[in-house]
Amino acid sequence: MNIHPSAIIGKNTILGENVTVGPFSILDDHVEIGDNTVIENNVRIGAWTIIGSNCRFFPYSAVGTIPQDLKFKGEKSQLIIGSRNMFREFVTVNRGTAHGGGITRIGDHNYFMAYSHVAHDCQIGNGVIFGNAVTLAGHVNIEDHANIGAFSGVHQFCRIGKHSFVGGYSVVTKDPIPYAKVVGNRARMLGMNYIGMKRNNFSEQKIKDIKEIYRALFQAKMNTSQAITYLSEHLHQNEDRIYITNFIQNSKRGIIK
Repeated sequence: MNIHPSAIIGKNTILGENVTVGPFSILDDHVEIGDNTVIENNVRIGAWTIIGSNCRFFPYSAVGTIPQDLKFKGEKSQLIIGSRNMFREFVTVNRGTAHGGGITRIGDHNYFMAYSHVAHDCQIGNGVIFGNAVTLAGHVNIEDHANIGAFSGVHQFCRIGKHSFVGGYSVVTKDPIPYAKVVGNRARMLGMNYIGMKRNNFSEQKIKDIKEIYRALFQAKMNTSQAITYLSEHLHQNEDRIYITNFIQNSKRGIIK
């Protein structure tokens, strides 16, 4: 381990092998850091935070701090971060609240660009990219490989589907469905995220199947309920059809159309 003498390490804090903690960084009590994680100078890691291996925290990032929620009364809650995550300068991540499940959770291999913010009780999957100053309100669910453009804001309780793309400066108040491309204030549907799917090596057949689903949902003269019924009766059963229809039916705030 490489711990700078000016760093402050709290009680009951566990550091894995080859962890680096830079000058003037503070790790509160009850923090766990995985192997090979680098914490640069002037970083704050709040209490009850678990961080996996091979993560990197750039200067002035602050994670695991208490929620910006007036209902929070000091109860024990957690932030759990997976492995291979990158947190650039001034990124902030709050831990959970009792009424929201108690845990803010971040998966693996995510990239948080400068000034982005993850509020209490958010659930973030794997391979997600946050542009500069992306802001999530509480209880937001971001699924795998979503990409959110710079200076976008996401309303509480929204869910962003996997492999979707949110353009920069967007205000998201409803749910972008999986594989969608949305942009604007308020965000509106622009179609499928073809570029993202091709970059992730989707087969031509898989893209064709998703296109059929989109055509029924957004181009046919049917409301959402009719489109879901049509999909279940007329298109062959496959993983994406089931996943997208379940996503829509479980939406708390409705979907972007």
